[in-house]
Amino acid sequence: MTKKEDLEKEHTGKEQPEQEHTQVKKHKKAESKAHDADKKSHDEEVEKLRKELKEKEEKLNELQDKYLRLSAEFDNYRKRTLREKSELIKTAGEEILKKILPVVDNFERGLKAIEQSQDVTSLKEGVLLIYNHFKDFLQQQGIKEINTVNEPLNIDLHEAVTTIPAPSEELKGKIVDVVEKGYTLHDKVIRYSKVVIGE
Repeated sequence: MTKKEDLEKEHTGKEQPEQEHTQVKKHKKAESKAHDADKKSHDEEVEKLRKELKEKEEKLNELQDKYLRLSAEFDNYRKRTLREKSELIKTAGEEILKKILPVVDNFERGLKAIEQSQDVTSLKEGVLLIYNHFKDFLQQQGIKEINTVNEPLNIDLHEAVTTIPAPSEELKGKIVDVVEKGYTLHDKVIRYSKVVIGE
C-alpha cells in the first residue's frame, strides 16, 4: 500500500464517523422537536380539559344553588299554603257560627216566651218562625233537603231501612215514609235519607 492509499483510507475512515454523528444529532434534534411538539400539544389539551372541567364545576355549582333556592322557596310555599288553609278552615267555621248565633237568640227568646205565655197557638207560631229562620240559614249555606216521599228509591240519595205493604198500586217500589231526612251540601250528599219502601 502506498502512502496515498493509506492517507485516503485514513481520511475516509474519519469522515464516516463524523457523518454518522451528524446524522444522529439531526435525528435526535428532530425527535426532540417532535417530543416538544407532542408535549406542547399534550399540555394544551390538558389545559383545555382543565378549563372545561372548571366551567362544568361552575355550572354545577350554579345549578346546585338554583336547586337549593327553589327547594327552599317550595318548602316556604308549602308551609304558607298549609297555614293559610288552616286559617281558612278556622275562619270559615267562625263565619258559619256567627251566622247561626241569631237563630240561637231566637230560641232563647222562644224559651222565655214559653215560661210566661199561656197561649199555645202563639207559642207554635213562634217555634215555627224559629224553624223557618233556621231552614233559611241552612239554605244560604248550600244545604238542601233530599226529596223522598213518593219518589222511586235512589241508592245515591236514599237508604232503605225497611219495607211495608204499599198502600196503593202506584206506590209499589217507591218511598212511602221517611225515618230520617237526608241532606246535600252543594249537591254532595252529607246525610242519606233513611226511608221505608212500599212493596
